[in-house]
Amino acid sequence: MTEITTIGVDLAKSVFQIHGIDAEGAVVVRRQLRRNQMLEFFQRLGPCLVGMEACAGSHHWARELGKFGHEVRLMPPSCAKPYVLREKTDHADAEAICEAVTRPSMRFVPVKSEETQALLMTHKAREFLVRQLTQVTNAIRAHLGEFGVVAPKGVHNVGRLLEAGERTDLPTAARVPLRLLAGQFFETRDRIDQLTKDIRSEAEASEAAKRLQTIPGIGPITATALAATVPDVTGFRTSRDLSAWLELTPKPHSSGGKEKLRRISKMGNRYLRRLLYLGAMGVISARRRGQPGDDWLWRLLQRKTAKQAAIILANRMARTVWALLRNGTGYDAARGA
Repeated sequence: MTEITTIGVDLAKSVFQIHGIDAEGAVVVRRQLRRNQMLEFFQRLGPCLVGMEACAGSHHWARELGKFGHEVRLMPPSCAKPYVLREKTDHADAEAICEAVTRPSMRFVPVKSEETQALLMTHKAREFLVRQLTQVTNAIRAHLGEFGVVAPKGVHNVGRLLEAGERTDLPTAARVPLRLLAGQFFETRDRIDQLTKDIRSEAEASEAAKRLQTIPGIGPITATALAATVPDVTGFRTSRDLSAWLELTPKPHSSGGKEKLRRISKMGNRYLRRLLYLGAMGVISARRRGQPGDDWLWRLLQRKTAKQAAIILANRMARTVWALLRNGTGYDAARGA
């Protein structure tokens, strides 16, 4: 059998498509594998280049195949899609991945360790519970509002709202579902507090997270999320590449020599972008409550809205994150000003 040098793997839940070629580009193998056949198949092969799309389960398979001596490269699905020749099938996807992984200009995703994925899972679980808490809060407000019971905005005012509901002469049929929603609210809040505590403990144990927390607007949650998602910033040539990856830079739309910069897009890592934006809004709120000055942020707020300034500041924060992770240093407040 001709030696296989490059393999494209189209991952799925149970059935995986394999497309392998030799050094001359000739197709050597094209077949489907069940989940329980994957490790046995690659264990029999000599070391080769394996390409996969960065999706659910890709980091697990990259770690497992790497144990057999294979060089596994993960690519964003959007970067591999242009190499699909015609109709989208499993065969066509595997062939496109096999072609894309050999391109010199292709962008690759670093393989995450189990510890990093575990930390990111904590962040995702906390984000999921925060959404649930918001849904329960809105449900409680809406239902009590039907009986004329209202309270100021904010999750911290839900307790006052529930107390007012208990004092109100509500029908018995309404008190039962209200108490169920109240129980879910307090239970979800306690779970969020526990996950937040775990994230803070991780932030205290991580040197990279400690350095990132020296940046104004970045706390333990943002710092650990950045350190886990971007453990190696050498994949970004400049600091602007990192901010562009987070979609914090204007989206260019140029043609015929006319340069146009539009708004930021909704692509990229939304979780990190939202954390940086919220941190920037916190810095801006504190700056607007302070005394007028001649620093760049104050001058920016004189000609931009708070939300526009927050995007610009978040872009600046992302560039600072790149510099701190690359150089292994802390934040210099004098240079930041």
